[in-house]
Amino acid sequence: MPKVTGGINFPFSRSGNYHIRVLGLIDNNGVGKLGSLRIVSSSIENKEGLVTELEGKIRDQAELAGVLNSLYEMHLTLLSVRYLDDN
Repeated sequence: MPKVTGGINFPFSRSGNYHIRVLGLIDNNGVGKLGSLRIVSSSIENKEGLVTELEGKIRDQAELAGVLNSLYEMHLTLLSVRYLDDN
C-alpha cells in the first residue's frame, strides 16, 4: 500500500469523532445501520436539496468504511466526511 507523505498519518485502529453530510433523508430504518452516529440536523439548502448531517464516535477505519457503505446502500450522496477529534 502506498504511504501518504506530507500529511498527518492516523493509524487505522484509532477512534475519533466524525461529522458526515449526505444529500437526502435518513429514515428510522436507516439509523440502525449507522452505529452510534446520531442525526444532528436535516435541512433544506438552496442548491443541494435536503441535507442530513451525522455526528458521532467511530471506533476505527473499518467502522468508518462500514458506515460509508451503509450510506451508499441507502442511495445517499456523500457530500463530506470530516474528522473532528479523538476525544
